[in-house]
Amino acid sequence: MGLFFNKKRIDNIFAPVTGNLKSITKVDDEVFASKAMGDGFAIEPLNGSIFSPVDGTVTSVFPTKHAIGIKTKDKLEVLIHLGIDTVELNGEGFETFIQEGDVVSPETKLVNMDLNVLNKKDKITDVIVIFTNLEQRKLSYTEGEVTQGINVGQID
Repeated sequence: MGLFFNKKRIDNIFAPVTGNLKSITKVDDEVFASKAMGDGFAIEPLNGSIFSPVDGTVTSVFPTKHAIGIKTKDKLEVLIHLGIDTVELNGEGFETFIQEGDVVSPETKLVNMDLNVLNKKDKITDVIVIFTNLEQRKLSYTEGEVTQGINVGQID
């Protein structure tokens, strides 16, 4: 009986895209790097196929298609932000495959991000994963080369 009450919640986090995973503090944008929106990480993508980093339900798809909100079963809120200052593109270079209310998993493709369009517009292509309501929970992950779909960390 006592074991049940000591049960720790652990959420596994998966790479939403193949590339180089780095700390959110290394993102070239003060709002993200300062963790003002929450803790997280970024991936410098090798391609534009963006998948869900968690199991959850889509809570928002920004009209500009550059950001997706997802909530996990235990109410963890995750924001996937595609690129820096990409809101200015008004959706150009982004194709979404999901909508609000969709149940998603790390096998679910969320967005195609056209890296060529972002590069031509001089936008940083970092895929930023932010946990906006960690509170007392702790995010851990490993920096370096990652392949889409692999477990890159967890939240304890």
